[in-house]
Amino acid sequence: MNLNKAFYPFIFSLILASGIYLGYKIQERNASKNSFFNRAQTGSKLDYILGLIEAKYVDTVNTNKLYDDAIAKMLEDLDPHSVYLPPMEMEHETEIMSGNFEGIGIEFSIQNDTIQVVTPISGGPSESVGINAGDKIIKINDTLVAGNGITNEMVMKKLKGAKGTKVNVTMLKSGSRKLITYTIKRDKIPIYSVDAGFMIDNKTGYIKINRFSQTTYQEFYEKLELLKKAGIQNLILDLRQNPGGFMDQATAIADEFLDGNKTIVYTEGRSMPRTYDKARTAGLFEQGKLAILIDEGSASASEIVSGAIQDWDRGILIGRRTFGKGLVQQEFGLGDGSSLRLTIAKYYTPSGRSIQRPYDEGTEDYYNNILMRYKDGEVFNKDSIKQEKKTLYKTLVKGRTVYGGGGITPDIYIPIDTSMLNPFVNDVLSKGILQEFAYNFFAGNKNLFTKYNSIAAFNSQYVVNDQLYTQFVDYCKAHDVELKTIQTYAEKSKSFLAFRLKALFAKQGWKTEGYYQIAIKDDHAVQRALQEFSK
Repeated sequence: MNLNKAFYPFIFSLILASGIYLGYKIQERNASKNSFFNRAQTGSKLDYILGLIEAKYVDTVNTNKLYDDAIAKMLEDLDPHSVYLPPMEMEHETEIMSGNFEGIGIEFSIQNDTIQVVTPISGGPSESVGINAGDKIIKINDTLVAGNGITNEMVMKKLKGAKGTKVNVTMLKSGSRKLITYTIKRDKIPIYSVDAGFMIDNKTGYIKINRFSQTTYQEFYEKLELLKKAGIQNLILDLRQNPGGFMDQATAIADEFLDGNKTIVYTEGRSMPRTYDKARTAGLFEQGKLAILIDEGSASASEIVSGAIQDWDRGILIGRRTFGKGLVQQEFGLGDGSSLRLTIAKYYTPSGRSIQRPYDEGTEDYYNNILMRYKDGEVFNKDSIKQEKKTLYKTLVKGRTVYGGGGITPDIYIPIDTSMLNPFVNDVLSKGILQEFAYNFFAGNKNLFTKYNSIAAFNSQYVVNDQLYTQFVDYCKAHDVELKTIQTYAEKSKSFLAFRLKALFAKQGWKTEGYYQIAIKDDHAVQRALQEFSK
C-alpha cells in the first residue's frame, strides 16, 4: 500500500492544525505587534540583502515572495508549529475556524489537473442547481481551469465570493460527455464542527467533534442538552482525527465533565508566567460514565480534553496514541492580511505532563513520525508503542501510571482496522470514487430510499446487496482503478466497502448524523466503549 498517498489528507489536516491559534489570551498582544514592526523599520541584514537583490540582481524578482520564503525558513528552525500564513491562507483558515464562509458550497479535489467535485455541501447553492459528486469543473466564468496546472488556492479564489454574487461554472457531468454551464449565486456556507450527536441506545449517547472552532462549545452544548433530555447515562465523545483548534473551546467542553475547580490545563513559557485553566461551572455531565475515542490524528485541543479526563480518572480513553502536540501559538497580524503564529508556551495536563513530541530532527521527520507508527506496527499492536519511560506521572485520583513526552496513550488500545489497508480501498477512498458512486446512485435512485421514514428504519432494513456491489466495482473499472487491483482486492474488500456505501447513502438522506448512526455499528472502538459501560 502507498502509505504516503493514502494519508495525504491526514497529513494536510495536521499541517493545518499546526498553525491553529489555541486561544491563549494575552493582554500585551498589541504591544508585541508594535514591537515587531518597530524592529523591522530599524533595518536588518535581511532587509539589506533583499534590497540588494531588488536593486542589483540580473533578473527581475518578486521581492514579496522572497520575504515570505525567508520568514518561512526562519520559522522552520524554531518548531513545527510556528508558521507564517500568507493573506490567502489566513483568510481561508479564519473562515473555517469561524464556522462559515461564502461561496458555492462544494468539496473538491484536484486529480490529474482536473477539478473534481467530491460532494456538494448539503443545502448549499451547488446542490440546489444540480451539481453532483464526480462532476468535473472545466471553466469558471470565462477561464479554462482544466489541464493547466490549477491549484487549490486558485480554485478557492475563483469560486469564493460575497453572498449574492454570481459565478458561471461549466461542468463535465459525471458519466457523460455533456458540458453544462451553471449560474450559481454564492451564499453563506455553514461549517459545523460537531458532526453528530444522538442516542445509541436508551442509556448511551454519542457525540462526534471534527475540530475545535469558534462555535464548537455551543454546538456541543446543544447536542448534550438534547441527550440529557433523552435520558443519557453514558457518553462516548469521539475526538479521532480531530486536529485541534481553539483552546478555550476545549477547556469549556472539559468543564462540562469535571466538578469543583479542578485544573483542566496549564500553560507556561520562557516569557509567559504559568497560567491555569480550571473548571468553573456546574457541568451538564459531571456524573455519568464517559469514554473518549482518540487516535494518531487527535492533536492539540483534543489532547487537552483527553489529558484532563485521564489525569482526573473521570473517564476512559479508548483507541490509539494521540499525535503529541503540546505547544501554544499566539497570532501576530503583519499588517497585510498575513499572519505569524509563534509558539510562546507549552501546555501541561493537570498531572504536569507535557505531551509534546520531540522535534529536534526537523519538521519533515516530525510529521513522518506518524507514518512510522504504521511501519513500526504501533497502529496494529499495543506492544509496539514507543513510550518515553522517563516521563512517568500518576493520575490524580487513582494513582494510575501515565506518560508524557509523546502524545497521550489510551487506557484501552484498539488497533486500526486492517481491512482498509489494501491498494483497492486506498484508490477508491483517496480518489473520492466511493463517495462519488454513492452520491450519484442515491441521486438517481431516490425512490429506493424514500420508503424509509427514519434513519432507524433504514439502518435495520437496508442492505447493500451483491448486485449493487458489482455495479460499484464496474464503476471503479470505468474510473481509472487498475483492473489487476480490482481483481485482487475487490472481493476481499466487499464487507468493508459495502458497509461504508450504506453509511454514505445514510449521509445523503440524513446528513452526517445519519452517516455516523450507521458507521458506529462497525466501529470497534465504539463497540468496546459500550462493553466497558455495561461492566
